[in-house]
Amino acid sequence: MLQTLTSTSVLERVGTALSDPTRVRILVALRDAPAYPTELAGLLGVSRQSLSNHLSCLRGCGLVISVPEGRRSRYELVDPKLGHALTDLLGIVLAVDPTHHDHP
Repeated sequence: MLQTLTSTSVLERVGTALSDPTRVRILVALRDAPAYPTELAGLLGVSRQSLSNHLSCLRGCGLVISVPEGRRSRYELVDPKLGHALTDLLGIVLAVDPTHHDHP
């Protein structure tokens, strides 16, 4: 049974998804259009097994859904608002301290 989450639970799940560079790239790709796993793996240059693991995480976080199409499944963002939020996040300009080395 699916449940709808709001508030901080949503932010926690989005944070989990965004904590991995490959998952970020998957979400950005799906922001533009739904895609099939084989296409995503080729686009991102990752193995199908790695992609499958990341898609499983994104499904578990509730950010993407799998839409069966015959013998294949197409992946898409669960809510168009997520695509808009990703676009907004990509437009943020950060003030980064160059002496702080926790992140690349």
